[in-house]
Amino acid sequence: MFPGEKSYPVTCDKNCYPTFEQLACREDNEECQFTGKHEIPDIESGFSILWLGHASFLVTLPDDTKLLFDPVSGQFDWPIDWLHALSGGMTRRAPSWPDSATSDVSAVLYSHLHYDHFNKADIAKLGNEPLYFVHQDTAGYLPQDGLTIKEVSWFSDYQLGSATISAVPAHHFNSRYWVPFLYNDDEMALWGGWVIEHDGRTLLFAGDTGYSAHFKKIREHYGSIDICMLPIASYYHPEYATWYRYVHTTPEDALTAADDLGCKVMIPWGYGNASWQMGDHSSHSPLKRLLKMHQEVNTSLPLVIMNEGESVSL
Repeated sequence: MFPGEKSYPVTCDKNCYPTFEQLACREDNEECQFTGKHEIPDIESGFSILWLGHASFLVTLPDDTKLLFDPVSGQFDWPIDWLHALSGGMTRRAPSWPDSATSDVSAVLYSHLHYDHFNKADIAKLGNEPLYFVHQDTAGYLPQDGLTIKEVSWFSDYQLGSATISAVPAHHFNSRYWVPFLYNDDEMALWGGWVIEHDGRTLLFAGDTGYSAHFKKIREHYGSIDICMLPIASYYHPEYATWYRYVHTTPEDALTAADDLGCKVMIPWGYGNASWQMGDHSSHSPLKRLLKMHQEVNTSLPLVIMNEGESVSL
């Protein structure tokens, strides 16, 4: 929605990855577990959130509606997983998913088609029982074998039982190629996030996104958001730092976005022991930077910091 050169309100420029006692690591910024205590705000949403790793979440609503966001339980789809490894990319440590993550799922929601967010192997596991929610012009990328697919445009809604599912913008891009450099489908399908509303409470899953004024637009449409699930990783690159930040929020950008959205609580994602560490120094560098900047900007925003496989009820 808002292309062009960006001005970022806050930027960490020194000592961005200090040591924190509540983050126990086997080595520098790697193999970490967050051990700090949470002061979880009592917002009485009735939402239960399980972080499955990277961008994958299972959200259970008070009426037991189960929503699965960006499920990728293993590596990238073939042959991109092979090409990624061949080019020197990191092979992900596959997370351990409980059976409950893929059973009795009401709906699966995808933010965009990049391989770390959309995996056809997981669609095969989930089958045609759930509804599949995607952004505009995305349905043709899913297997056409009896799936029920709902395409939704930005700021459009779909009623799922007692919940309202709304597609919202993200400052990102899209592509899903099979043969790099020979076939390119950049921007052929829309990307974005999702707002879930149930009984007056709201949850935002932002998807991959850089910082822009679209966060303020989301608040204009839906009011202050109760639970904000925001990315904090993949912003670093030694040569193309400006581009990486353009399409991925730094931890401090995520805090700025949370302020724009009026978030009552923020759940960060993108870091972790089961991440691919794409565009980051290490598995937990983004979390260290978030903890530092959360103190530095002197915000009262509650953070719920999870380890992969943990859940929280809000």
